[in-house]
Amino acid sequence: MTGDRAAAEDIVQDAFFGLYRRWDGVPNMTAPLAYLRVSVMNGCRTALRRRSRLGLWSGGGFGGNLDEAALAESGPFARLAESAEASVLLGEEQRLVAAALRKLPRRQREAVVLRYYLDLSIEETAQVMGISLGTVKSATHRALAAVGRTLREGS
Repeated sequence: MTGDRAAAEDIVQDAFFGLYRRWDGVPNMTAPLAYLRVSVMNGCRTALRRRSRLGLWSGGGFGGNLDEAALAESGPFARLAESAEASVLLGEEQRLVAAALRKLPRRQREAVVLRYYLDLSIEETAQVMGISLGTVKSATHRALAAVGRTLREGS
């Protein structure tokens, strides 16, 4: 979500530390995972806002165009791109899909990442994003349609 592996690692570490500090207040065993998801998403949003305010993000937020180096270092395929064998497996089609996802508005990109990358249900996605079920559905639908249009235009 941030396009920066080091920043993402810091955000996740902060989320785990926050959970640790509040461990006595967690009421049941399903709450820690939900707490972490919400905490990580909020941390990503904060980092992106801070970056755009400081002008550190030349692409105008994560939805902007990223260069190839940033594309290779971020996203769900980052580990695959680290070895020569994995680079072969990471085909041109996957790179095009990842680039199309990066062009989406923040809310749509978050919905797609949570639903399909993290494999959350619509209800869990709505809870993490703090939005209604209908908004998750419409954001996901619009995102998939936009990705499809982008891929058709590129072919």
